[in-house]
Amino acid sequence: MSTAALQQAGLPAIPRVLNKRVEADGVDVFYREAGPADAPVLLLLHGYPTSSLMFRELMPRLAARYRVIAPDLPGFGFTNVPAGRNYRYTFDSLAQTVRAFVDTLNLQRYALYVFDYGAPVGFRLAVAYPERVTALISQNGNAYEEGLGDAWGPIRTYWAQPNEANRAVVRDAVLTLEGTRWQYVHGVNDADAVAPETYTLDTLLFERGNNKEIQLDLFLDYASNLKLYPTFQAFFRDRKPPTLAIWGKHDPFFIPPGAQAYRRDNPNATVEMLDTGHFALETHVDEIAIAIDKLMRSISA
Repeated sequence: MSTAALQQAGLPAIPRVLNKRVEADGVDVFYREAGPADAPVLLLLHGYPTSSLMFRELMPRLAARYRVIAPDLPGFGFTNVPAGRNYRYTFDSLAQTVRAFVDTLNLQRYALYVFDYGAPVGFRLAVAYPERVTALISQNGNAYEEGLGDAWGPIRTYWAQPNEANRAVVRDAVLTLEGTRWQYVHGVNDADAVAPETYTLDTLLFERGNNKEIQLDLFLDYASNLKLYPTFQAFFRDRKPPTLAIWGKHDPFFIPPGAQAYRRDNPNATVEMLDTGHFALETHVDEIAIAIDKLMRSISA
């Protein structure tokens, strides 16, 4: 149905989110896109254990003013990696694929929204193309040691001793329906506010092929991100992009000091705490959309 028909019926016109695919870095990248082609670009990078689905409510709220683009990272969602690609599931590889993706779409300027895994991927992209980053929105996207919570305990043990026993501990604790659901509902006042298809779909997608082993490889490689924190922080300090750190303050993985730390390298960064958990978009999408729009408008003012 057309926008005009909706308006004639007295219903609000909601921007349509399109599902697309493109080949980049030898990978069949699935992505969602909405908004005018000539509008300021907002590149949305998801984290573990989800996909671009996490932006399903945010994208229509922003698409009237911005071109919003959200790819699925390799190993997540509906992006397909051909077996012959011999893909190495590391954060360097994920970042390389995203670099190829933005180049394929010819995205020359964009604001970065990073969440969870999307943070180390997006920050690698920012370091590679600093002149392209118009703004930074970090929603529970960490770049500081003090932002790592106690929930990382089993994974830190796995980093220190990457043997099969510790790999099994992480597999059994995290790569289950209950483990995935916990990440969505922990710290949320009303667990029923979180749509059950989110953690259910994530869990089902982990059952494809060797996806669980891929996730365990990425857990192990997450330690490489900590070594790059000084590089990411130098980018914040030297470039000082307009920055919004908006955080679910009950996140057990990326705790509030990680949000506050952005001000250390960029005193002009805005920090907002939300009364929710890790997946803040599930409960506070309106607040986040308003904060993003305020930041984006300040750039063009």
